[in-house]
Amino acid sequence: MPDEIWLTPKMVAERSGLAVSALHFYEQKGLIESRRTSGNQRRYRRDVLRRLAFVQFAQRLGISLHEVGEALSTLPDDRVPTKRDWHRLSARWRADLDRRIERLQHLRDDLDGCIGCGCLSLRSCAIYNHHDELSRLGPGPHRGLT
Repeated sequence: MPDEIWLTPKMVAERSGLAVSALHFYEQKGLIESRRTSGNQRRYRRDVLRRLAFVQFAQRLGISLHEVGEALSTLPDDRVPTKRDWHRLSARWRADLDRRIERLQHLRDDLDGCIGCGCLSLRSCAIYNHHDELSRLGPGPHRGLT
C-alpha cells in the first residue's frame, strides 16, 4: 500500500454520504474493492469515491446495480479512470434513458386522464384489463411498464 493514499471505511462513508454498511454491500456486489491491512482492517483507494459517485448517480437514473457492475467491470484496474472512460460508460445508457423518459411521459399523460375520469370510463381506460386478457402474459402489471 505504499505511495498511495488509502482511506478507512469511515472516511469513505463521510466523503460519499453513504453508510459503512452500504460500502460493504457494494463491495459484496463487486462494485468497489478494498484491501486489508495487516490488522485485517479495510482500506479503500481514493478513486473508490469516483466509483461510488457513479453508482449513486446511476441509481438515481434507475439503472440497476447489475448494469452498473457490468459497466464498472470495463474500467481499467491499473489506473484511475479518465473522463473518457466515464463518458463511454454514460453513453451506453443514453438510448435506454431516452426510452424510459418517453415511457414516463406517456405514463404521466395517461395518469392525468385516469385521475380525471375517476374510473368511470372503463372502455377508454388505458390500463383497464378487459376480461383479464393480460393474464396470459404472466403475473404482475403489464401496462405502463413498456
